[in-house]
Amino acid sequence: MDTEPPELAKVTPYDEAHFPTYAVLLFSEAKGVDWRKVARAILNVHPERQAERARRAWASHLARARWLAKSGYGELRSDLLQ
Repeated sequence: MDTEPPELAKVTPYDEAHFPTYAVLLFSEAKGVDWRKVARAILNVHPERQAERARRAWASHLARARWLAKSGYGELRSDLLQ
């Protein structure tokens, strides 16, 4: 997984491949899960060893997940939503 997802105004193959990750990020945020636990468990970046990278990966992927949920979902392949 990249440290940061693409910042394009369209859905990319990276987004499609990481759709489940985005869903977990949104769910974790809604449940109030600590970002460090999410970075370690979901993004595979250890926040104690790579604090800046972990925070950046978590924040950028969560932002992308929010964008998909609000704007980009119309471009997702229907099989990803089943």
